[in-house]
Amino acid sequence: MARTPEEKLLNPRPGSKIAAARDFGIDLTLLVENLRLSPEQRLRHNEQAVNDMEKFAAAMRRAKQKPKSVFNK
Repeated sequence: MARTPEEKLLNPRPGSKIAAARDFGIDLTLLVENLRLSPEQRLRHNEQAVNDMEKFAAAMRRAKQKPKSVFNK
């Protein structure tokens, strides 16, 4: 009986490239979770991640521009 792509990712055969990826430390459950989403949902999640990173980068730029206190030398 053929295994589904999800089964292959969650229970890879020993010696397969998927097993090697898992053993390397790649969290295959995240891939499975994302593949369960519709393309529209994945796009929305990606856009939110991009927005969050832009906010983080702006906060870092602001933090670098603040004058240093005499106590932070």
